[in-house]
Amino acid sequence: MADSRGQASIELVAALPALLLAAAVALQLLVAGYALTLADGAAEAGALALASGSSAAKAARAALPGWAREEVSVEVEGGRVTVRLLPPSPLAAVAHRLAVSSSASARPAR
Repeated sequence: MADSRGQASIELVAALPALLLAAAVALQLLVAGYALTLADGAAEAGALALASGSSAAKAARAALPGWAREEVSVEVEGGRVTVRLLPPSPLAAVAHRLAVSSSASARPAR
């Protein structure tokens, strides 16, 4: 019968990279979901500003936290405000693939 002392430690060391990768992927997906929630709120704020005759782009940017203002693009077309937001990520390529967008519509003030 072979000596099995230390087997659990070896298995933990072998599984640790997979656990860390799974945690990183889950965290990145949670951050992307949070970015979508922020984009929804910013698009709605922009549409409300548009309906009241104010600048939709300024209102949409103001509705975002500081870090997100650097990663956002706001497009106003007629009565539609579209906000595209890049979620924070340690890898830029991942952020671009997980970019989220949201739109809201309003009738412009006359």
